[in-house]
Amino acid sequence: MSDESEPKLLAGGNPQIPKGEGDAPVQAYIAAMPGWKKPIGEALDAAIVREVPGVQKAVKWNTPFYGVEQGCWFASFHCFDRYVKVTFFRGGSLEPQPPETSKYPEVRYCHFHEGERPGERFAGWIRQAVALPGEKL
Repeated sequence: MSDESEPKLLAGGNPQIPKGEGDAPVQAYIAAMPGWKKPIGEALDAAIVREVPGVQKAVKWNTPFYGVEQGCWFASFHCFDRYVKVTFFRGGSLEPQPPETSKYPEVRYCHFHEGERPGERFAGWIRQAVALPGEKL
């Protein structure tokens, strides 16, 4: 029988975490990421915090969001079966652009698969993204 205190995993192994502002709900999300996805979540969060001291965090729609001002977000990430997807809300303005396209021209994605970790290219995208207007969601 499963422990009722454990977050439910939704499609793709995405943790179901209550909506909340601040670091605590984001850390709860990361702690609930299954298997090989958890170290990716830890590395993504650490890389963002390193590049953006004082970054604003929230969990909305079972997804961690990152911003520089309350309610305006530059990036988020979400678990899928075969990868963790990072969304850059102004990714079309980043150089080079993150590799995955969206139906929205300005939104771009990058995927992290098992064993992969964010490196300097990711850090560069974060540095660029925080200099752009955030997305109000």
